[in-house]
Amino acid sequence: MPTRLGFERIFQILGQRNYGLFTLGNSISLIGTWMQRIASGWLAWTLTESAGWVGAIAFADLFPCMLIGPFAGAAADRWDRLKVMRIGQYLGFAQALLLAILFFLDTLTIWPLFLITLFNGFVTGGLQPFRLSITPGLVTKDWLTAAIAINSVTFNLARFIGPAAAGLMIALGGMGLTFALNAFSFLAFVAALSVVKLHGQTRTPSGKSFGTDIVIGLKTAVTMPGVNAIILQLIVSGICVRPVLELLPGWAAQAFNGNSSDFAALTSAFGIGAIIAGLMLATRQSARGLTGVLVWSNIAMCGALLLFALSTHVWMALPLAMFTGMCMVGAATTAQTLTQMLVPDEFRGRVLSVVGLVMRGSPAIGALIVGIASDRLGMRIPLIAGVSIHLALMLFYVVGFSRFRSMLEDRL
Repeated sequence: MPTRLGFERIFQILGQRNYGLFTLGNSISLIGTWMQRIASGWLAWTLTESAGWVGAIAFADLFPCMLIGPFAGAAADRWDRLKVMRIGQYLGFAQALLLAILFFLDTLTIWPLFLITLFNGFVTGGLQPFRLSITPGLVTKDWLTAAIAINSVTFNLARFIGPAAAGLMIALGGMGLTFALNAFSFLAFVAALSVVKLHGQTRTPSGKSFGTDIVIGLKTAVTMPGVNAIILQLIVSGICVRPVLELLPGWAAQAFNGNSSDFAALTSAFGIGAIIAGLMLATRQSARGLTGVLVWSNIAMCGALLLFALSTHVWMALPLAMFTGMCMVGAATTAQTLTQMLVPDEFRGRVLSVVGLVMRGSPAIGALIVGIASDRLGMRIPLIAGVSIHLALMLFYVVGFSRFRSMLEDRL
């Protein structure tokens, strides 16, 4: 009965006009984004056969958030969030179309791929605080946990559909088509954003300079009890654990002696697990107990990744990838939900920009470091080392669990 009511809750929130339209447009765009991400990663491996270059492409995609994120967070607390989101989709359309044109002209080498990915990284990083801050304006607070969980489901459903479609197209020789389809997926999101209306998100100038607002946002994120502990966990997991996703081309080809189909299968397995986690969290009607989900999901993820690192065949790694995806998204969605509910709206854009910066920037740094290490040590040793570091932090959180839970849940 609770499960049935929980899934009815999912359909109820998707039936809300603003949130439903936003989710539809966002889903289409995310599928295109994942198609391009898979194609870019595999193209980088094909051009160079270097895990270091694959890591560099992931770095170009993710790291710009660390440079532009604080400014974008202050802007998200000042500017029209929907208007900025629409402009960002047009920029995304332009970069994807350029990739498609260069590929079809047979002039897309590793450096143009890196530079265009870097440009897209700045666009995506700049939009991150706006995207995260929009959700509370689409639903009321009692629907926020479900909305954030469904956002995670759509992201990871795209992680499943996008790689599957990209893998099929790459196998059939249509890599350029993945870039072209991604270009037009941005236009679908523009259409949705053009008719969505936000409530309770009127931007009011703070009377302070951008620099002052940025400093206040950073200070709030670093000093707010509970939120700072979440951010620390996201930094460590992003650097030490998350690079396994960005380096999957190397795992498929080098560690498991596979091909592009195996790469797509591994990526989809992570996505399936993530969808399961998102659906489970979307049925929750209360944020109480999410601290336990956060801690134990991270610990279970570490265990699964240690077994993944020791796997010798793709068929052994696939179920572990699915379980890892479930734990990884369970932890990330829980962290974002707790942060959204703890932060006042006047600081939301700036604090969430820090969270977005960490969630994109840490994996960028990790992918670069682990990618270079993997070129020298193989794929397995760097992953085992990273997982061990993250596991040590999470065991420290277990020791102080009661205090950690009190910091996060007493103010909900």
